[in-house]
Amino acid sequence: MLQSKLFTKTRKEAPKDEVSKNAILLIKAGFINKELAGVYSFLPLGLRVMNKITDIVREEMNSIDGQEVSLTALQNPEIWKKTGRYDIDVAFRTNLKNGAELILGWSHEEPLVNILSNHVSSYKDLPLVVYQFQTKFRNEERAKSGILRGREFLMKDMYSFHLSQEDFDTYYEKATQAYYNVFEKVGLKDITYKTFSSGGEFSKFSHEFQTLSEAGEDTIYLSKEKKIAINKEVYNDETLALLDISKNELVEVKAIETGNIFPLGTKYSEPLGLKFSDENDEEKNVIMGCYGIGISRLMGTVVEVNSDEKGIVWPKSIAPFSIHLIPLAYEKDEAVKNQTDELYKNLNDLGVDVLLDDRKISAGEKFADSDLIGIPTRLVISPKTIEEGIIEMKDRKTGEIKKLSEANLLKSLG
Repeated sequence: MLQSKLFTKTRKEAPKDEVSKNAILLIKAGFINKELAGVYSFLPLGLRVMNKITDIVREEMNSIDGQEVSLTALQNPEIWKKTGRYDIDVAFRTNLKNGAELILGWSHEEPLVNILSNHVSSYKDLPLVVYQFQTKFRNEERAKSGILRGREFLMKDMYSFHLSQEDFDTYYEKATQAYYNVFEKVGLKDITYKTFSSGGEFSKFSHEFQTLSEAGEDTIYLSKEKKIAINKEVYNDETLALLDISKNELVEVKAIETGNIFPLGTKYSEPLGLKFSDENDEEKNVIMGCYGIGISRLMGTVVEVNSDEKGIVWPKSIAPFSIHLIPLAYEKDEAVKNQTDELYKNLNDLGVDVLLDDRKISAGEKFADSDLIGIPTRLVISPKTIEEGIIEMKDRKTGEIKKLSEANLLKSLG
């Protein structure tokens, strides 16, 4: 893509009321636009990142038998009344012209169970796993953490349906591993921990995946050596005994909740009539679990932990482009223009995503914008590199600079 054609521009300042690092950098770099507190639009660069994260998550959910759907955002409040969640305070509500009330989807347990009650009746129909990527709406009281906590955000929510607790427990471990795979692929595995947390009204415990960051709203107690983490809300003697760990083995740290896996039991299946007949024709309630990853929150977390004083440092797996090609004197030096255009074509022919900075601005401005945007690899072509017969390649993360011939460069990328 030609950077001159990109309608977004970098900015020197973010909105004055923005305090979170993730939003400040993403706004300045032209990835997102703030519409109001907790509500952001994703611009071309931001959407490219979001789509890559979505593809990674989709691949992992498909690998554990997930079937993708797309459920409605407008929901019938009657099904929420059946489960006792109608009056929940984070729900946005709206009305049709005839006065009928609707709820904007903030979660989808009730609607999905309602759908499956028309399709599941026998033990032969289970187990079953359904997931979606959908914009959620939550009336959060606080929305000062950029895209880490939004009132409108993209989420992957998955729900599993089982014949027995044993079958659910087995699947729960599969989901755990799939989540670890996601965090590894987006570059967060080494600082993300499966964390004991409250199961609320559903179970004694559930699990969150917490990524270490000073920007986190959660406090956890962590043993890196034993890979045990406990959310502050369940940090007590009973939990310590259960996990066979002492207080002096744990340190208090801040973290961002980047995922959760949750046993639901029959909380939703029973009131909404999701039952099956077993081999003896005995009717039983379906056992459920749910599994969430905030896609936009994951993007914000990556920015919080992968940035420096110059800007964002994207992992290769989710960067908006793989290469930032920067020619100097592009519009003035014919040799620079010819080599740049040839390399741009060759890279595209190899299937490499390239952002070519063809703008008529100074070298300093190009380099500053490149650091801010954070594409993993920068290639520089200038009258000097042409004279030396090389292309300069710089790694955004390490700062390492290599000088390669075009042939060796293409070979390394091919």
